[in-house]
Amino acid sequence: MSQTTENTLATPVGITLERYIMRKQSEFAFATGELSQLLRDIALAGKIVNRDVNRAGLSRITGAMGEKNVQGEHQQKLDVEANIRFVRALTNGGEACAVLSEEDEEIIQTGNVNGKYVVAIDPLDGSSNIDVNVSIGTIFSIYRRVSRIGGPARKEDFLQGGRAQIAAGYVLYGSSTMLVYTTGHGVAGFTYENSLGEFFLSHPDIRIPRQGPVFSCNEGNWFDYPEFVRAFLTTCKERRLTARYVGSLVADYHRNLFTGGIYLYPPTAAQPGGKLRLLYECYPLAYLIEQAGGVAVTGADLVLDVPPTADLHQRAPLFVGSADLVEELRCKATN
Repeated sequence: MSQTTENTLATPVGITLERYIMRKQSEFAFATGELSQLLRDIALAGKIVNRDVNRAGLSRITGAMGEKNVQGEHQQKLDVEANIRFVRALTNGGEACAVLSEEDEEIIQTGNVNGKYVVAIDPLDGSSNIDVNVSIGTIFSIYRRVSRIGGPARKEDFLQGGRAQIAAGYVLYGSSTMLVYTTGHGVAGFTYENSLGEFFLSHPDIRIPRQGPVFSCNEGNWFDYPEFVRAFLTTCKERRLTARYVGSLVADYHRNLFTGGIYLYPPTAAQPGGKLRLLYECYPLAYLIEQAGGVAVTGADLVLDVPPTADLHQRAPLFVGSADLVEELRCKATN
């Protein structure tokens, strides 16, 4: 056997997502296995969507459907595809009694009336970028249901507020596919190994730097931004921070999580209440960033403290990232 082969075989493959979940199950608030299965179901759907994204051009599933979703946004073919994949995986897994998706106006009842959890999800955020081969992602949030077990899920299961989340995370489909999630005990990242069909632990304890060199926003909307946002961005430029904006929420968020920085999606004159959805975009990313040592606000208020309304697709502004940068913006918002 050659020295090269020996060295290769001596290198450990790593810890799979499955093994990691089993080791960490005792940290879950309700360690009976159901939440572990939910995370496996999300990972499975993520693998399938990863395959679909990689084959999109050849499979002719890029481009728009010619229809609009409940948000009034043009649906992409991959939006519909990803929505089907995740709802099907969560239904077949048996642990989720209902799913709230960006692509559906009403709650999706899975038929698992004895399921103890509900999942709020944006199946494919930034999907319009798939046609130009830009990274996109999935965002998810998990709650333990409060409605009667044995019956259908109700609105109140999803309207518990951001602090009630028991798990949240995202899947990034990019140069490599990553699953990043938290169950309230820090943040772990897993990278997908295509040849083995497994997610492997690659980033065991993700912490965002308190400061960062990057600010991420669409400066094309500069004249529609509130004065406190323009003042903050001016300060960023004076300090020679770097502008980096992909236009896919998960991609911009992921970069800043690792390098440090701030992502801004402010309110505008046209959308004074913000554009991003509170339940399945803002809440889960805020929950995860706090676990990583960062901060998420809507301006003056912490995102996780914003009370949900009766609107399942409620919108909110979002400023998220390194603690020092976000707190500086928050101070400008309150002055």
